Amino acid sequence: MAENVLTPGQVRIHPGSVSKLEAMREAADILEAAGAVTSEYFAAMQEREQTVSTYMGNELAIPHGTNEMKAAILDSALSFVRYDGGVDWDGQPVTFVVGIAGKGDEHLEILSQIAILFSDEDEVAALKQATTVEELFAKLAAVNER
Repeated sequence: MAENVLTPGQVRIHPGSVSKLEAMREAADILEAAGAVTSEYFAAMQEREQTVSTYMGNELAIPHGTNEMKAAILDSALSFVRYDGGVDWDGQPVTFVVGIAGKGDEHLEILSQIAILFSDEDEVAALKQATTVEELFAKLAAVNER
């Protein structure tokens, strides 16, 4: 597994809003730039979304690829983007889009860390209040503790 699944370069804050497709594209692009996935991973994310929504509640969506596209995953990594203007995720309001790529079954452990973080409303509020990428990354650092 990659030493850290999340680095400051994989965290972004946008003041505006984008479409669901644009948010998924950014998530995939960040993962690809990190060397975690191939360019085919975006198509796998879209395919997954057609089967089942990756909206998780609490303003969180976790787009990820299908099992059939595991070959597009080169390493485990996350992308984390906060859209302060929100994203309409099939009628659900999303502020946080967390792209995930997990080598083997590593995605389950990573998802567990994200689920714990987002199950606490105070933690979610703190993520919304962070004013810089560095501050946001510091609040997310637990995802690297496995």
